Amino acid sequence: MMGAAATVAGCATGTTATRASRVAAARRVSANEKLNIAGIGIGGQGYGDMENCERHNIVALCDVDWRKARRTFKKYPNAKQYKDFRVMLEKQKDIDAVVIATPDHTHAFSAMAAMQLGKHVYCEKPLTHSVYEARRLAQAAREAKVGTQMGNSGQASNASRLMCEYIWDGAIGPVREVHVWSNRPIWPQQVDRPKEVHPVHDMLDWDLWLGPAPERPFNRIYHPFRWRGWWDFGTGALGDIGCHAFHPIFRALKLGYPTSVQATSTYNGKVNEETYPLASIVHYQFPAREKMPPVKLTWYDGGLKPRRPDELEEGHDLDEGGTLFIGDKGAMLGHMLIPDSKQREYGQPPKMLPRSPGHFEEWFEACKGGGPAGANFDIAGLVTEVVLLGNVALRTGKKLQWDAPGMQFTNMPEANQYLRREYRRGWSL
Repeated sequence: MMGAAATVAGCATGTTATRASRVAAARRVSANEKLNIAGIGIGGQGYGDMENCERHNIVALCDVDWRKARRTFKKYPNAKQYKDFRVMLEKQKDIDAVVIATPDHTHAFSAMAAMQLGKHVYCEKPLTHSVYEARRLAQAAREAKVGTQMGNSGQASNASRLMCEYIWDGAIGPVREVHVWSNRPIWPQQVDRPKEVHPVHDMLDWDLWLGPAPERPFNRIYHPFRWRGWWDFGTGALGDIGCHAFHPIFRALKLGYPTSVQATSTYNGKVNEETYPLASIVHYQFPAREKMPPVKLTWYDGGLKPRRPDELEEGHDLDEGGTLFIGDKGAMLGHMLIPDSKQREYGQPPKMLPRSPGHFEEWFEACKGGGPAGANFDIAGLVTEVVLLGNVALRTGKKLQWDAPGMQFTNMPEANQYLRREYRRGWSL
């Protein structure tokens, strides 16, 4: 069923005025008033997200799999229940804000539909499935003037602020290298499409779960959770963790778009068109900005890590995941200077950033007319775009030169096809 909110019109260029005129105004909510919140995708991460919203009114819950959603339905029995977010948004007019925790491939559709109806939006990371979608959502959020937040909660931490303050205080000098690594994937990758077809239980709407993705038979290798490793549904290890890890780096180093991106992986020249590689390394080159020198950011996954820094004491090893800054005057691991002796000698940097009231609290305040949240869709869209450029590089194995204003690769036009995807009939953005 496709109602008024079922499709989102518009394309990358040329229809800004038309889109803006169709955006509904958000309801004004006073500082002491509770928001009416709806959850979309509430069987996994969405359950915890709803718990973070409990001091407000949870008025609607939507999930395509009512077996997975059963725990959340039971916890909030007064909320109306839906399977299709489009039906929910069309029918239930009292919703002020939505929290989206669906698989990556459907993020943009529910977020866009909600914003065009004047709803505030919290969306789990990564913000979108494609570079194009990230830019569209950032633009739509500006037009709708709603409160937005991406679900990378670490950006609200004290640790992320200390990371900035050490760098801005010159504790390690100008930074020219950053290394980020993760233990992901912890799901199947570099595997082929299964031939076996599993029965779909009667509480799952598989067609709605697929949403804009190409039709395929159901197999338990996709749902629940393990969809992350499939090109059609997830964004791999980089998409899963990159928006968490990159956001404080972007803040600390005042990064914008990179000039180039290049990747190597266990594909070894032969791309698997179904799933992401077992392990990868992605290099981003950023230009000089605001008196900061050019910097190279390198991502590692699948158990790969950077070279152990000389500054790290004997007996200390790099954790399964982390961030390493290399400056002209030293190194920093996460938000701590290394070695420990330098940390003890340096102490705390001057406080330059206000502390956050909390990741969700930032969003609640933005919904009520306060300042933008720390991971609002302007910055979240930028970080997501850059993260997902790495996934495009995985498909090509080439060094790609990035023209950010034109949203295109200038040296390999055939790579531009991976900046967006074709949607199944009945779905548009």
